[in-house]
Amino acid sequence: MSGPRVEIYTDGGCDPNPGPGGWGAVLLSGKHRKEMSGADPATTNNRMELTAAIEALRNLKVPCDVTLYTDSEYLRNGITRWVKGWQARGWRKANGQPVENRDLWEALLHQARRHTIDWRWVRGHQGNPLNERADQLATEARRKLV
Repeated sequence: MSGPRVEIYTDGGCDPNPGPGGWGAVLLSGKHRKEMSGADPATTNNRMELTAAIEALRNLKVPCDVTLYTDSEYLRNGITRWVKGWQARGWRKANGQPVENRDLWEALLHQARRHTIDWRWVRGHQGNPLNERADQLATEARRKLV
């Protein structure tokens, strides 16, 4: 696929976990920049991390070549390593237990199908300005709930 090149930085979190949560995303393509965020009054950190990626990808109007940066190992490992096994086992983990957040994993797969995505993990809270901005957007969205 050779669509527009897009970089996306996502973050999500709750305080406490579970509890009120927020997600944020920064999308960059050429000279264009878009910031997005949202919140949920009763959720988990993992659900907010997944939601950030889903909403950012949903916002892309055409198929794109995406580099998506996340500080969530759950998100990156889930989409790049675990999800195929979960699907093969009928959405069960290796231990036979149901996969948490299946609804969001399925939504993420649906959005990801349209794009070519390089999923990259970045260490959170280590001074990466765009990761920090995504975190700030998520925190601001969550704080509007409480």
